[in-house]
Amino acid sequence: MKEAIKQFVVENLGFLPQEVIVVIVSALPILELRGGLPLAYTFDFPFLKALFLSLLGNALPIIPLLLLFQPLSNWLMRFNWYKRFYDWLYHRTLSKSKNVEKYGAIGLILFTAVPLPTTGAYSACVAAALFAIRFKYAFLSILTGVVIAGLGVGIAMYSIF
Repeated sequence: MKEAIKQFVVENLGFLPQEVIVVIVSALPILELRGGLPLAYTFDFPFLKALFLSLLGNALPIIPLLLLFQPLSNWLMRFNWYKRFYDWLYHRTLSKSKNVEKYGAIGLILFTAVPLPTTGAYSACVAAALFAIRFKYAFLSILTGVVIAGLGVGIAMYSIF
């Protein structure tokens, strides 16, 4: 699925500069920088350029998500379909974020830094909202986790091939 999404984006955004495509792919949920860095590698970008563009793209949605998730969720809770989705999301996030619950902002770094499916910046923003972690701590923690994940994925990508 991840490859299909990435291929769809590249085919439909082919008119944009490759740098912009990497930023967009890195800003998308599911793909995030775990999709942007490999894409930058296929574009033959040097490691630091690929890392910077992927980090930029992955960092773009953090502030809006942290600021808007809870107020928007509160407003949407009046709809049954959203209440069911929110309950599913809440339980899924709780099951995947024991460290966040236990360690707060430090746990959020670990949650974001581990480059596994469903543990990126988007999920971390949801976890921060659910555990009521203050904006400043959540933002810095998620950004730190994104940088750690980017370094890990980037070093793996650029040293393997």
